[in-house]
Parts: sequence; C-alpha cells; structure tokens
Amino acid sequence: MNKNTLVPKGFQRYEDAVNLLNSQRRQLRPQTGPGPNARMEAMPQNPTFKGTPSLYNMKHWLHCVGHSDTYIDGLNVIHVAGTKGKGSTCAFTQSFLQVHSKRAGFPKKTGLYTSPHLKTIRERIQIDSKPIQKHLFTKYFYEVWNSLTSEDLPRPRFLQLLMLVAVHAFISEKVEVAIFETHNGGEYDATNIFTKPIATGIATIGMDHVEQLGPSIENIAWHKAGIFKTGSPAYSVNQESQAAAVLKRRANERNVSLEFVRDELADNTDAPAMKTAVQRRNAALAVRLANAFLSQKGPN
Repeated sequence: MNKNTLVPKGFQRYEDAVNLLNSQRRQLRPQTGPGPNARMEAMPQNPTFKGTPSLYNMKHWLHCVGHSDTYIDGLNVIHVAGTKGKGSTCAFTQSFLQVHSKRAGFPKKTGLYTSPHLKTIRERIQIDSKPIQKHLFTKYFYEVWNSLTSEDLPRPRFLQLLMLVAVHAFISEKVEVAIFETHNGGEYDATNIFTKPIATGIATIGMDHVEQLGPSIENIAWHKAGIFKTGSPAYSVNQESQAAAVLKRRANERNVSLEFVRDELADNTDAPAMKTAVQRRNAALAVRLANAFLSQKGPN
C-alpha cells in the first residue's frame, strides 16, 4: 500500500492499519538533528539528548487531524513518567478511578495510553480498562493517517503515530479522564504535548535509555521532570537523593507544587497486587494522582 495516498473507507481494514503502523518503526535511532521541515513549539535546549526528539511535529500533526490546543488540554490528563513502575502506576490509577466510577458514577469514561502490549497493539489504547475495539482502532487510525497524507512533513514514526491515534480516539470518544504513560524520558517525549495536565507523576527513576538521556541519573531525572507543568501539581515516589534534588529544582523552576509520596498502603491492604514494596509504592502514587483528578473535576 502506498504510504502517500488516501485510503478510502471501503478499503480500511484493521489488519492493514496494523501493518501500516508497524511499517513506521525505525531500525536505528538517528544521531543527527531534525529535518528542515520539522516543527517544534518553544523547546528548551539540553545538550545531553542524543537523536531527534520525538516531540517534534506532534502538536502540528494533531492540528492537521483537527484538534486545537483547547481540545488537547480539555482531555483531563494524568501524565506519568519514570524508569520503573510507571506502567503499573498508570494501571493502578485507572483501576482506582474505575472503582470510584462504579460507586459514584464519575468518571463515566476513562482512557489509558500505556505500553508495551502482550497480545494486540490495541492494549496500548484502552477505554474503561478494555483495549479499544477493532472497528474503533481502524476508524481512528485511518482518520489520522489520511489527515497527514498531504502534509509536507515526514510521516510520524511508530510511537508518534500511536500516540496521535490515542489522543484522537480519546477526544472523539469523549473520555472524562485520560492517563498517559510516557514512552521514555519526558521533556522531549512524544507524549509531552499537554500544557495543562490535571497532575503529573514520577515513578522510580533509574538508569534507563542512557544513550539518549544520560549519562548520569541527574540527566535522566531532568528529562523525566520535563512533564512538570506550571499550575499542575506533581507527585513522585521517594527517589535517590541525586534524582530527588533534580526533581525539586525543576519543580521550583516551573513553579510546580511537588510532593514526595509516602508508602501509606504498606499496612492497609491484603490485596495480592500489594504484596511487594514496589507495587505498594506505585499504588500510593496512583492514589494521589486519582485523588488529584477527583478533587479538581469531581461533581460538587
């Protein structure tokens, strides 16, 4: 299938959508800068990053799909970064909000963007704790794909494209809260398009993606804290002293209220998922994130 032509509705099949998505995977991370047509919104310079930032072009692509900044910021986003535990933190947050929804009727619809998947790519885009249905994935994928066909810009890469589909799906399905897990890093990550998240969370920081984010844990923490946004509360599990110092400094620079969350669930649950200290730590962070959303957006 030609990547530069529109795909008419009668020819839009789920299997072909997955194949097109997978065709956008890159084999090697480039070590050069972005191309001459790349667009970026006021990105601060950081000499420790190697390669082309995934954040390039993301806002412009979403505008091409038809989503203004107002629509994007209206998603009620909980944004989570970290090295270890960010995926389970997002899953816990979704679970806690689902329980609240069953008890109180709010939020009526929850979105989750996470990775990796076990069986199907649709697991990465969830609505109400279930993978997005095949017909919806197909519909929203091709709406994004066809919107970008005529643009004088490079096609989004695999993770960029998947993120675009997730945002488009969540806006179209009118979710009342959307939980986003970063791919890696934070400052230049393709998920870092939100200027007014409800809250941001940082799971345990370690030495990950050192080639792009390192060489030190301080460098990596700097990137993770890139999801902090002025006016939005931030929460973090307890970190190593070097990483914690960087998080505090970046929070101060952006006038962000940062709370380091204590593991308050250690003695208060017998649930199998809480048997390890790591999971209790992630769950405690998730409680803070879920409560931040409910306190800001819940019915009076």
